[in-house]
Amino acid sequence: MKRIVQAAFALILAFNFSLLTSQAQPQKTRVQTSSQRNTRAGAAAKQDEQKVSRASIMFPTAVAVPDEVPWRRDVYRSLDLTKDENAALYYPVEPQGNDVNLFTLLFRLLNTGQIPAYEYKLDGVEDFSQANRMHFKDMLDRYGILYQIDGRSIKVEDADVPSSEVLSVYVKESSYYDQNTATYHSRVVALCPVLHRADDFSMDQRKYPMFWVKMEDVEPYLSQKMVMTSNLNNAARMSMADFFATNHYKGDIYMTTNMQGKSLQDQVNARQQEQLVEEYVDSALLRQTQALQQEQKRIEKQLTDFERNIWTTPIDSAEQARKDSIAAAQQTKGRRSRAKAEKSESTSRSARRASAKERKQKSSGGNDSGGGAPRVSVRRQRH
Repeated sequence: MKRIVQAAFALILAFNFSLLTSQAQPQKTRVQTSSQRNTRAGAAAKQDEQKVSRASIMFPTAVAVPDEVPWRRDVYRSLDLTKDENAALYYPVEPQGNDVNLFTLLFRLLNTGQIPAYEYKLDGVEDFSQANRMHFKDMLDRYGILYQIDGRSIKVEDADVPSSEVLSVYVKESSYYDQNTATYHSRVVALCPVLHRADDFSMDQRKYPMFWVKMEDVEPYLSQKMVMTSNLNNAARMSMADFFATNHYKGDIYMTTNMQGKSLQDQVNARQQEQLVEEYVDSALLRQTQALQQEQKRIEKQLTDFERNIWTTPIDSAEQARKDSIAAAQQTKGRRSRAKAEKSESTSRSARRASAKERKQKSSGGNDSGGGAPRVSVRRQRH
């Protein structure tokens, strides 16, 4: 009997222990859930960075410009999207299914926070620092783009996206020599869409650079958008990333990276100013040299005249020059008088000849006026 009581007591203890263990387990699970929620909250704060990282994983072939190269030159080009060479970045102006142009793609990526954008400064040089990051809503307000706020998101209709007004794109292009591979490359490192709008009081369109984006941020997304590259062969297509990587675009250089931070137009103006100063100085020196040579010749003539007339009456060079000039003027006047007289005489002779010819014609006309009739002469007789 005693053994039965001990066994029952042991069973009761085992049951209570298992019950306590099962009740404590959910508490441990709740602690783990709270920790996981904190982890997810921290991850949500870095959602944009995670999206960019996932896109980079999907496009692992992106190659950045090396920092240490023996030679490198950075230039800024302006791409006219209305030209055939760059039309692949402009059309379609309005989205057609999955086909969108470059600005619409960048606009959507900025709206969803998948890529960062940076303010365009007055000097035109890009600044990719955190302090220079641009807020999407500020850009919409600045350029008067209509939008709606839906909770925490901003909604912009496709018709309100000003893709048709973005007629050009600024491109920063780095050309460099890679000594590790002994190859020369030319890569795009930054993009800036430019808005073309007319003022309220003028029909002339002005350019408004909107923002800078890094090529390494947008290249994973550009690789997923195909564009048509030929008007003759509509099957010829490539991705936007390959379009930039293979330098299919065409643009004019408007600025270069230089120590003074000057634009190309400022450099040209400074060079022209230097040329004008040099031309003015050269012209002044030329006039001064000519005047000096004339003075030297005058003094040389004085010495020659003195040596020539040392044993005769001295001749004043200035007086002799005056006389020579008077004589030359008189000779010229005489020649003009003779030419005038000869011209007058020739005119008189021509007039006399014409008069004689006219009299002769009248005389011959008078003789023939009677035809074959006999000529009758009446003579007065004296009585």
